[in-house]
Amino acid sequence: MTTAPAAPAAASDIEAAIRARRSTIRLTEPAPGPEELLDLLQVAATAPDHGQLRPWRVLAIRGDARTRLGEAAAEAAPTSDLAERILAKHLRAPLMLALVFQPRDHPAIQRWEQLAATSAMATTLLLLLDSRGWGGVWFAGPYPDAPQVRKHLGIDDGEQLLGYLYVGTPAPGETPRTRHAADVGSKLTWLDDTGP
Repeated sequence: MTTAPAAPAAASDIEAAIRARRSTIRLTEPAPGPEELLDLLQVAATAPDHGQLRPWRVLAIRGDARTRLGEAAAEAAPTSDLAERILAKHLRAPLMLALVFQPRDHPAIQRWEQLAATSAMATTLLLLLDSRGWGGVWFAGPYPDAPQVRKHLGIDDGEQLLGYLYVGTPAPGETPRTRHAADVGSKLTWLDDTGP
């Protein structure tokens, strides 16, 4: 039997936070302000990132800016009914964080590694938000590749909008959804000399 090394005192807190985190769909005011968001991003940027390229940027969208983004996305909708629903989706949280992937040309760090680093940062950010009492959920958002949305947000040709982190305070009565433990046994294969 393998003996695990001694865990740091905070390790149990980290595991508990990971196990407890849930996407929060119903969000209301308030949301983190500029200073706290900058602090959260500073910590989230410590997520695994080969070469520390930070191949991402975040656009914080709040107030009427959410409506203007919703109007840009609604322009891409094929029907007026769908356009109205799209407008409403941009007001589902007091703060939207547009996650923009900025892959860099690098001789040793492939694009997929950079995308993985960006996803790791976003996941870490969601965990941090939850640990501070905020709610958050990551949605692709309506028409993230629509020219109207890309132009409105200033997404360059070499960049990709990976969706939005919707952030705010969990609405009163919002109960965390139950998550059943995943059966990951079939996802694990050992390759060693001793066999299973």
